[in-house]
Formats: sequence, C-alpha cells, structure tokens
Amino acid sequence: MADLANQYQFFNSDSAIIIAQQAIGEAQKMKYLSGEISGLIVLGEIYRNRGDYPQALDKLFTALGKSRNIRDAVGEANSMCFIGIVYMEVSEYRQALNYFLVAAKDSHFFVKYQGRYPFVLSNIGDAYEKLNIADSALFFQRQAHYLAIHIPQSTIASLTSIRMGLLQGQLGNQDSAFQYYRAALLNAYVTGDLLNQGYSQYCIAEWYYDKNKRDSSLYFGRQAFADCQKTHSKRLMEVCALLSKLYRDENRFDSAFQYQAIALAARDSLFGPEKFKKLQLLVFTEQQRQQEFLLSQARAKERLQRFVLMAALTVFLIIALLLWRNIVNRRRAFIQLQKQKTETDLQRTKAEQALKQLKASQMQLVQQEKMASLGELTAGIAHEIQNPLNFVNNFSEINTELIAELEEEADKGNIDEVKIIAKDIKDNEQKIIHHGKRADSIVKGMLQHSRVNTGQKEWTNINALADEYLRLSYHGLRAKDKSFNANFQMHFDDSIGKINIVPQDISRVLLNLFNNAFYAVDEKKKATALKGSNGYDPVVTVTTEKGDGRVILKVTDNGNGIPQQVIDKIFQPFFTTKPVGQGTGLGLSLSYDIIKAHGGEVKVESKEGEGTAFIIQLPV
Repeated sequence: MADLANQYQFFNSDSAIIIAQQAIGEAQKMKYLSGEISGLIVLGEIYRNRGDYPQALDKLFTALGKSRNIRDAVGEANSMCFIGIVYMEVSEYRQALNYFLVAAKDSHFFVKYQGRYPFVLSNIGDAYEKLNIADSALFFQRQAHYLAIHIPQSTIASLTSIRMGLLQGQLGNQDSAFQYYRAALLNAYVTGDLLNQGYSQYCIAEWYYDKNKRDSSLYFGRQAFADCQKTHSKRLMEVCALLSKLYRDENRFDSAFQYQAIALAARDSLFGPEKFKKLQLLVFTEQQRQQEFLLSQARAKERLQRFVLMAALTVFLIIALLLWRNIVNRRRAFIQLQKQKTETDLQRTKAEQALKQLKASQMQLVQQEKMASLGELTAGIAHEIQNPLNFVNNFSEINTELIAELEEEADKGNIDEVKIIAKDIKDNEQKIIHHGKRADSIVKGMLQHSRVNTGQKEWTNINALADEYLRLSYHGLRAKDKSFNANFQMHFDDSIGKINIVPQDISRVLLNLFNNAFYAVDEKKKATALKGSNGYDPVVTVTTEKGDGRVILKVTDNGNGIPQQVIDKIFQPFFTTKPVGQGTGLGLSLSYDIIKAHGGEVKVESKEGEGTAFIIQLPV
C-alpha cells in the first residue's frame, strides 16, 4: 500500500494521501513498525511535493524517531534522505547536505534499495550546487546520472538528467543543457512521471526564454503549469512567475496578472507566516528530540558501565573507584544539561511572547507609515493653496474697481475707453479662472492622496505629479521648521506625456523620496553651520526622461550621502539611518514594494559626503 501511494503521488496526490494513511493505519493495527515507518515516509514525501513542509517534516521526523527506536537502518537512512530534500526546498542547504551525507554512509540502505543510491548522490550534488561548490556538484551528479540511466523504467533518470542540464547551463554549455532536458522529458513521458515531466518542461521553457524564443517558451510553460498544478506547489510558483513574465513581455497584462496572482498565492501557501512558524517549531522540536536521543544513548551507556563495574567489583576495586568518580561527573553533567533544557524551554516561551508583541507592533508601524504621508501634506497644502487664492482675491478686487470705471466711462460715452477697460476685465477673469483651477487641482490631489486606495491604475501626468508633491513636501517641511530652507530644481521631459499608474501609490513614493532628500540636505546644512562654514548650498533636483520604453525619474540631493556598509539594507523593513523617533524605517520599504508592483525598479546611488540619487524606472 505504501508503494502504491508512492506511485499515485505522481499524478493524483489526494488519492496518494488516502492510501498512505490507510497503509499506516493497517500497520499500526498489526503492530508492524517497519510498515508504519514506510507509510510515514511516503506520506511525508507526498506532503513535501504538495508544498506542505510542516506536515512533511512532522511525518518524516516521526518516521526517523521510530526507525531509531527499533534500530531500522533502512528506515533511518530513508527518513534522513527525504528530510534533507525538505530542507533543500526551504533553502537550508547546509542542513540538507548533512542529512544526505549521513544517509549515503548507510550501506544497509543501498543493499535493499539500489535505486535510491543515485537518488541520494544526485541530492548531494544538488546541495553542493546550491552552496556554489561546482566541482563537487558535478562529481556527484555525474555518478548519479550514470547509475540512474542503467535502471529500467526509473523516474530518477529524469531527475538526474534535469540536474545535469542545470549544471551544464551554469557552465555555459546551453546546447548540452537542452539535450539533457529533452532526455528527461522523454523518460518522464515513458514512466508516467508527472512530477519530473512538469520540471523538465519548466526547464525547457526557461531555456527558450533565455534564447528569446517566446512562443516556444510559452508553449512549454503552459504544459509545465498543467502538470505542476497536480504535483508540486513550489514548482507551480516558479512556472507562474515565468508565464507572468512572458505575458507581460507581450503586453497581455490580464494574463500576466492572473499568473502573478497564482504565484503569489502559491508563495504564501508555501512560505506564509503560519507555515513558517510551524516549520520553526517542528525544527526546534526535532532538535530537542535529537538531544533526548543522545541523552538516551548516554543513559544506556551509563547503565552498561555500572553493570560491568559491579561484575568486576571484587577483582578490580581500584578501577571501580575510578569509574565511580567518572559516573559522578556524568551525573553532574546530566543535571546541568537538564537545567539548560529547562532554561531553554523558558527562553522559548519568552521568545514566543515577544514574537507576538513584535508582530502587533509591526502592524501598527506599517499602518502609521501609510498614514504618515497624508500628515506630511497638511502644512504644504495650506501654503500651496494660499497662492492661487491670493491671486483670485486680488484680481477680483481689481475687477470691482475696473467695473466702476467702466460704468463712469460708459456714462460719458467714451466707447474706446470702455473697450480697453472691458479687455482688462476679461484678462483678469482669465487669470481668476486659471488660479481657481489651480486651487481646485490641489484640493483634488489632496483628496485623491487621502482616499482609500482601490489599486486602479489611471493615465497620469508624471511630471505634474512630481511638481505637485515636490512643492507640497518643501512647504510642509517649512511649516514644521521655520529655519528650514533649501533650493529645488526640476528638469522634466515634456515628451513623456501620461503613463498608466496608481496615482495614490506613486504620490506616496514621491513624497517619501522628496522628504528624505530635503531631510538629508538640511542635516548637512546644520552640520556645516556648526563648523562655522557658510559655503554649502542645499539643492534637491528632480529630473524625468523617457527612453527604451521606460520612464526614468531621478531624485538627487547634495547631502551627506549613505555609508556604503548600510546601502544594501535601506530597502529592508524597519531599517533607518535617521535618529530614534524621526523615522520608522518603513517608507523606503513600502516605496520599493509599490514600484515593484508597477513592474518597475528602484535603485540608489550614493557617495558619502557628496550626496544621494534615487532612480525610479516605470514602464511606459
């Protein structure tokens, strides 16, 4: 039944789970531990292919513990092999390699399961490849492939062919890589191996994508999607990411977003916070179980020593005394170890409580950062809207006086003078209309920034948006700090026109970058003033340009710059170079996510002591 479940997993994982559970239940009724261990290992492997890593590790660790209890070397080696595979898929490559190497040393395992030997060798090679140890990876992978292709109707031959192809691709042998992928696909079709069939199709699709053969890449990508839906959640995520790129390159954004959504859902299913927490708890529990296993071995050894000591007591009295002292020392070590275990349990409880508090604080900080940009606008809005209102009021007063003059001249019959005054009134009315519309656009921009984000893209003038929020940022900072003063320059490419973006999101990004730039030049100005120097002129420059199907927006300041040792961390959540209380560390992180969601990129260039430039690229 365990073997039957193992075969079912390659094309119907739901049936495979039911059969494996039945196998475990029957083995438990008969108290047949080796059969129960086989069922647990197969069930763990099925959950692993479905992307349920906590469930997979739970079953495999249980199988490992039971194998050790009955000293089943085959079950122990088999369990460690598949535990290593789970660690590979969650990117714990060094831990995975340790399990593979221990499994490979067990000769009893390979006597009974010769087909597993190339499988373990291939996994060792894969682990070395992920650890960037190419020569060891190629050595083990070649051995595995040679053995696998000589096993009739073997699914492992497909896997080793795929991995050989990946290694050849890394070495630059693209044609050789393609031949390995084709061989893997053919063998998968023959053996009915949907798992490696989907994997090989995905590799071929990637190969065609790199060759810029998008039609062929799309064909094999769709085939891989159909197969991976039934077999492997992590591979499904990778296939959907490729299909999303292909459809985006063809400007078929509906399909691109559809596959991107599937990829994100698969990623959340595989690596979501709840599963990650369960995975951590399982690993921690297994570490405790390993400690208990070592302790049980130590106790067994201690009992044996005591028996020998008592048997030879009358003959070797002196040796017995020495051994007794050794036992006392072991007891002390055991008591100390128990104390450490108690302390570890206490620390784990405290850590879990701290984690809950940290998550609650993080949620508050994220919400605070989202609302902070709205608060930053208040003072800037007040100043910006005052200018057009002053114009409206002034020209309205002038028109009132001109109308009075117009009536006087009309009474006198001076038609020419009436026409001149009427023209002045008309010109003033145009100015009133212009500045009224200016005030109206500011208010609309404020309302748009503050309303709930629907995620809907709109055709937006990026130059006007940048101009608006640069001024609002400047006047907002001026309102908070009367001593603040800086110059700003704008160099816009008028050929850009309008681009399709979510204006509320992009405005938050721009406001964050402008605030950071003004903050940087203001800090440098204050530092320069403390040194008694007046030669520094703070300047923030905003430029836009269009090229290669992308719009490039650059925000440059001549502040102190960002130290090279922290420049790689600035887009990480909760990392900030500002003093405590002046920044949450979420602004650039959220900005990075917004630009990525628009299909763009954001980069930073900085030279310490000279300034910083943030560069945003958005698709036209």
